[in-house]
Amino acid sequence: MKSIALLLGLCIYILSSPIYAARDTVTFLSGDGIKITADTYIAHENKNTPLLVLFHQAGWSRGEYLEIAPKLNALGFNCIAIDQRSGKSVNGIENETALSAKQAGKNIRYVDALPDIEAALRYAKSQYNESKIIAWGSSYSAALVLHIAGTLSELVDGVLAFSPGEYFPKQGKSKSWIQDAAANISAPVFITSARDEKYNWSAIYSAIKSKQKTSFTPTSKGRHGSRALWEQFDDSEDYWKAVNAFLSNNFL
Repeated sequence: MKSIALLLGLCIYILSSPIYAARDTVTFLSGDGIKITADTYIAHENKNTPLLVLFHQAGWSRGEYLEIAPKLNALGFNCIAIDQRSGKSVNGIENETALSAKQAGKNIRYVDALPDIEAALRYAKSQYNESKIIAWGSSYSAALVLHIAGTLSELVDGVLAFSPGEYFPKQGKSKSWIQDAAANISAPVFITSARDEKYNWSAIYSAIKSKQKTSFTPTSKGRHGSRALWEQFDDSEDYWKAVNAFLSNNFL
């Protein structure tokens, strides 16, 4: 019932008011000195408001969340959308962190973005130290947030992973690198994907010992990554219902 009420509240908010939190841009440094660019969506002044740290999929940027973050604001969350060094652009937003990494001669493979994700979560912890910090990943970053949740648990109070998988064997990691880390996760976890991608993460999900884990597999074809929540897709509401239920049950 609580998730239904949240969904209704979201619909009423969107229909009744076009005003969301201002999208402000901030920068901070990764562990190796690369400048990370992020957009903040801070709609709630309460210092205890949970904060979602949003990471994009391959080839993209923080622009993946232009539509999603304001809706998460409406559900009662503040957000920060991050540019990782592995990516390019989406929705008219260039990946500034990737540009900084290229200029510095850094590698920009998926696995090379791990320090950016860690730095973003540390930044969130330092700036919003009274908030629960929830890591949200899309595709390769979904796998990386699961890895951090299992290896640096002090940085993460919850995880949402859209289309994770073992994407890193060709980048020097084992075939079970994410699964092995996920076995140590104790925080609440939500995993979803397109319907035919479930095989990519089923072993990872099984390894997670958290009693507060849940997954969602659409009856439709679904979509890869967080874009499954974009309004242009007919089944996006099904994904939103699952996300709402997880967030409301664990963080509101």
